[in-house]
Amino acid sequence: MTYCLYHIPGKKIGVSKDPKYRVEVQQGYSPDEYEIIEMSDDIDYISEREIFLQKQYGYRVDRTLYKNLNKNNKMRINVTDQTTTFPVPLNKLRGRLMDNVGMELASNEGTFELTSGLINWIMQNAVTSQFNVERCYVYNKAMAKFMNTNEIFSNENIDKQISRSNIFDKIRSWATVRGIYDKGNSHTQYVKLMEEAGELARALLKNDKPEVIDSIGDMVVVLTNLAKLEKLDIEDCIDNAYQTISKRTGKMVNGTFVKTESL
Repeated sequence: MTYCLYHIPGKKIGVSKDPKYRVEVQQGYSPDEYEIIEMSDDIDYISEREIFLQKQYGYRVDRTLYKNLNKNNKMRINVTDQTTTFPVPLNKLRGRLMDNVGMELASNEGTFELTSGLINWIMQNAVTSQFNVERCYVYNKAMAKFMNTNEIFSNENIDKQISRSNIFDKIRSWATVRGIYDKGNSHTQYVKLMEEAGELARALLKNDKPEVIDSIGDMVVVLTNLAKLEKLDIEDCIDNAYQTISKRTGKMVNGTFVKTESL
């Protein structure tokens, strides 16, 4: 496992196993706004080096060594023949997985390293346990199939997949900087959503494809912010909806899918 010591000039020095995700996606910086100043496989060295450089540059010094923080966040997963279960609810899963990048997930289907790409897949496929809502799981066979297929992807395609999957994080970072969560409220976001829906309706009537794209995108941004103001993540709302619709049966009637119980 390689640990990267990154530097955001004038801001901070930190350590990450995945600086691209940590700095660009989570913190919102572009590639030209930070630098990797050291890399090491020795977690003891990199932990001490982080503190030393934070003091040298005059930045805020972390109170806990990176190596100890990593130990505190280590997950104890439960693996059976069929599933890998995580000891956290879905809405906290991504953060815990990111804290454990590099750990091995071992099952009868194989052993895989926890990477950003695998975390993305887990977040798309994890299901809340029917026995304990504080736990969630994925199916080992499906995870193995993804990982085996993933081996043929180029790094460029993987980066693009990860980047697109984390677009909601980018939206939330954008909204945080602009004070939407501090000064806005759910009611104003709902009004904004209705305005954007009206724009979409007009674009559809005019068959204005660029405006359709803009309107749909704007609605997703508003919904992301509305969810956050309600102390929810839009990913969880989407997951919840999918868990419901994936079990529905029905048929198309006059261009609309009608549920079986409504027929």
